Formats: sequence, C-alpha cells, structure tokens
Amino acid sequence: MTKMIVEILIYLVAAISAVFIAGFAVHMFVGGLVSTEVENQLIIIACLIVVCVTAYMAWDVIKSRSGRE
Repeated sequence: MTKMIVEILIYLVAAISAVFIAGFAVHMFVGGLVSTEVENQLIIIACLIVVCVTAYMAWDVIKSRSGRE
C-alpha cells in the first residue's frame, strides 16, 4: 500500500510539472505575438492536452501492473 502511495505522489509531481512547463512553453512561444485572450486559450488547450496524455500514461501503467501484483 505504501509503495502505491509513493508511486501516486511521483505521478502527481510529474503531472504538475509537465502542465506548468507546457503552459510556460506556450507563453514563451506566443507571448507578445498574439492577443492575451488568444494566448490564454492556447495555454489552456496545451495544458488540457498534457493532462490527458499524462492521465492516459498513468492509467496504462496502473492497468499493466494490476495483473502482476
């Protein structure tokens, strides 16, 4: 049980940092080139994509490990 909690915390830290980096990368690429509203929309879209991909990867790992333990 403790091993699973540590693994969940690691996934959580990785997910939060991935979302932060994705949002900042979009800001650095398009900041100042487009309006603030468009920049915010692009950041939201990029962060949603990263959240979906990270959730899928975590789900896949949990699914593949559920049969082993």
